Amino acid sequence: MMAAAEGPRARFREQTRNEIKVIALRQLADGGTDGVALTRIAKELGMSGPALYRYFASRDDLLSALIRDAYDDLATAIEQAVAAGSEATSPRARLHALAGSFRAWAVADPHRYLLIAATPVPGYTAPPDTLLRARAALGPFMKVFVQGRPKPAMEMLVGQMEAWAERDPAVAGWFAEHTGPWDPPESAASAASAAGRGTALAGAVLTWSQLHGSVSLEVSSQFSGMGHSPSTLLLASLDALADAFGLPPV
Repeated sequence: MMAAAEGPRARFREQTRNEIKVIALRQLADGGTDGVALTRIAKELGMSGPALYRYFASRDDLLSALIRDAYDDLATAIEQAVAAGSEATSPRARLHALAGSFRAWAVADPHRYLLIAATPVPGYTAPPDTLLRARAALGPFMKVFVQGRPKPAMEMLVGQMEAWAERDPAVAGWFAEHTGPWDPPESAASAASAAGRGTALAGAVLTWSQLHGSVSLEVSSQFSGMGHSPSTLLLASLDALADAFGLPPV
């Protein structure tokens, strides 16, 4: 009987939390993070301020929920692009598809993208689990680069990324989750020609930096009045990156 009684309460609580988040997202779209105000949310829902705190302990708690949702939805969009492809698709074509999904999600929900990618909210510290969610969105890009043959200009970064994975078991696990187990080459000669963990990590992180820069400028309207299409600029930068990692043409 207790389990049955708790069911409707739990559903009501989740429904109310979702309603709060919907209003907060509208405030976010209208006024950025400064526009998210718990008192106005409570008024719109017809509840007192103290009552709202039963659902979110603070404004930071609410922002954390919005950030988690944004990362999860971005990861879902990218995973859908992965599922829509095939193993026969070239790495460069997969890079285009994954990056296209990233950009499409951000352009469709710019206020949510800027929540996770723009200037941090003063005084706010994101909870540790948001890092895992961010890595879930970035992880599929590693498989694109795992068979890459990076040019000499990339060697230092690739080495630093491999050292990062050796030093941090969580990073090694993240790589393995998205590409499979890693067997280090037995010699320097084979390391130079073998697909590498450092290569995959370097490619994914560089892709993220390219996406972050181009998409952030686009959704902030910084390209307004310029003569290019933002999608064309992003594609050109990604192809330059693919060239640097020796990914074959589409």
